[in-house]
Amino acid sequence: MKNHIKISVRNLVEFLLRSGDLSHVFDLSNRSPQAGIRGHQKIQRSRPESYHEEVAVSCRIEEDNFILDIQGRIDGIYELEEKIVLEEIKTTSRELEAFMSEEASLHWAQLKTYAAIYTSDHKLPAITGQLTYLQVSTGEIKTIFQDFDSAELNIFLLDLAARYLKWMEKVQDWQHSRNQAIATADFPYAGFRKGQQQMIDDVYETITTQGQLIIQAPTGIGKTVAVLYPAIQSLADGHIQKIFYLTARGTGRVIAEKTLEELKAKGLRIKYVTLTAKEKVCLSSEKNCIGDECPYTKGYYDRLRSALEVLFTCDAFTQDVIAVIAQEHQICPFELSLDISLWMDCIICDLNYAFDPRVYLKRYFLESSFDCLFLIDEAHNLVDRSREMYSAQIQKSHFLELRRILKNQSPKIYKQAGKINAKLLEKKKELMPEKQSWETEKPETLLSLLRGLTLSIESGFKNEIKADLKQKVLDFYFEASWFLRVADLYDDNYATCYEIDERDLRIKLFCIDPADHLHLALERARSAVLFSATMSPMSYFAQVLGCREDVVQRTLPSPFPSENRCLLVDPNISTYYRSRPFTKEKLVRTVGAMISAKKGNYLVFFPSYEYLRLVLPLYQKSFPEQDILVQTPGMGERERITFLNNFSHENNRTLVGFVVMGGIFGEGIDLAGDRLSGAVIVGVGLPGISLERELIRQHFEDDDVPGFNYSYLYPGLNRVFQAAGRVIRSESDRGAILLIDTRYARPQYSSLLPEDWQTHLIASREDMRQSLDRFWRLS
Repeated sequence: MKNHIKISVRNLVEFLLRSGDLSHVFDLSNRSPQAGIRGHQKIQRSRPESYHEEVAVSCRIEEDNFILDIQGRIDGIYELEEKIVLEEIKTTSRELEAFMSEEASLHWAQLKTYAAIYTSDHKLPAITGQLTYLQVSTGEIKTIFQDFDSAELNIFLLDLAARYLKWMEKVQDWQHSRNQAIATADFPYAGFRKGQQQMIDDVYETITTQGQLIIQAPTGIGKTVAVLYPAIQSLADGHIQKIFYLTARGTGRVIAEKTLEELKAKGLRIKYVTLTAKEKVCLSSEKNCIGDECPYTKGYYDRLRSALEVLFTCDAFTQDVIAVIAQEHQICPFELSLDISLWMDCIICDLNYAFDPRVYLKRYFLESSFDCLFLIDEAHNLVDRSREMYSAQIQKSHFLELRRILKNQSPKIYKQAGKINAKLLEKKKELMPEKQSWETEKPETLLSLLRGLTLSIESGFKNEIKADLKQKVLDFYFEASWFLRVADLYDDNYATCYEIDERDLRIKLFCIDPADHLHLALERARSAVLFSATMSPMSYFAQVLGCREDVVQRTLPSPFPSENRCLLVDPNISTYYRSRPFTKEKLVRTVGAMISAKKGNYLVFFPSYEYLRLVLPLYQKSFPEQDILVQTPGMGERERITFLNNFSHENNRTLVGFVVMGGIFGEGIDLAGDRLSGAVIVGVGLPGISLERELIRQHFEDDDVPGFNYSYLYPGLNRVFQAAGRVIRSESDRGAILLIDTRYARPQYSSLLPEDWQTHLIASREDMRQSLDRFWRLS
């Protein structure tokens, strides 16, 4: 059978013919896509009755081993008496002359491809092409015409097809070898853990039925391999074309890479790339990240072709591998990873690349059509992450800073920033003395001023801004532009929040309920699997994550013996905010008694840094024989690793880590064996009361949904579950967990604890000591 390949005209032309530098910073992609759509429609509506818009065209080219379908949509066609004219419309927020000089050759190639297909279909000897350019900010329009001979167009099209199929022959050879290897590769481990085979079967069925699946699978079941193994099988079986392994944390990326390498060690072959944030891989940190200033973006496409040849000599494109290739070819590593990803079987990346409108991969989800699978690791994180993805904020102080640095450089920008600052100062005075307020309307006057400011920055950026200030101005431009884009998304699921913080005014377009946005994003994939150890209650996650109504929900049991975990609940200490000063001594005694029952390493989780700092001095004074480590705000990756390295099974003294729930130690850490003996969880993890949390509560109550549960209770308890999951990591692990709060005795809270948690409600510290003594004696 011949291999059947489909490609759009635009993607075909750009892959083979793009040259020169990376796109300019003020390209249309930095604005709302609606601006480009409106520009197209404006021009199309101005055309005469003989004009036909959005005309679909396609052609099929067959060779010995391939059937190539080339498809596209012509923006418009004039059917005149004397000739036929094909129009291609291009919109930009850049200066037209600069945009046309850099991009026109590619645009003509795209139009020639359309023209070749159209003349062949309609048996025309010749045709006229028309390129129309619109500057979306000023409304300026420029038009260029060119006549084409159909014979020359046909040669041009066949040459493109031949060059593309030559490349695809290498790709198809790889895919054939890959599929053979997958078919004969063994599962990487000796056997399946309890529940793991069920998870593998569920994932495979979800992919084959193009469904959605939510899985709550406990720590230690082997979730990563249980989703990747059936996904790769589905790839070989032709059900999907690409796997997106989406993570919320760097640790998830590392585990995915490790799992793929273990599968490859068993004979399986798969190509994968890890996408890393641009700032973490930049080779030119001393330069502005601007096309005409960075040496790794100048001439990027001229050097990309040779760099892509490495695709056929390497299978694993990790951050380090990408850096080596980029350095060798002197091209941007971040953009290289994106271009390489088009030819990968699996893409490991942050949640942002599938869901965040600022950075989601348009080459997959907007410009092309792929049968993709989303594997969403630690999916519980997507709830709060998505609220931030679809929200935007600006601060008054930023406009003052912009005025300060541009006072003597750009009078127009300086004046525009001044108008906005004055408007915000007026709003700040209105807020006093409450310091915060909200409304359900977007701030139209402010938005109008912001549009004017961004246009001024666009027009003056190249000639008015000094080189050493360009990056600062650019950062501000993106902040303001994103605020304007979110304003286009604003609906009943949004609120405008005003808040004074340390004399500065913050305005936030807050996405209260991102479910509609997430639903659209999930529908970009053929199938989606959302998995985590904490997805309870599932009905809550299914709703707030925008899943389909027929999403399959699965809860899997723990694979580890229940007798290996001692789970105690102390309902005798109140951790309410108002009670903390009066119960801290009792809390210290209880925590100390639990930890003193056995020498080892422990984590004590607090709901906030404030609470942690309240208890810490008293605990240090009460238990000087214990070594204590303390999490601090803003800990980086290196500090995190150093902190965790202290948790050794060779420690001579008891080690206690004071940390915060929901933070960098609340999930995604693996302290197996004696590296962690137990955990104390202080409180029920509820987020602090805030304007945003209250808006969430009210929003769901208005929809007859328990607002307190959606805003506070469910997010809080999932933090508790994540913290408790740090203790038992393998079949041989034994550990103790202590939950402290009066609320654990209430059905509202206790009914939500996992079904496999065999908790013991303790009456006193002596009761706790006896329970722990019995447990540890069995070790």
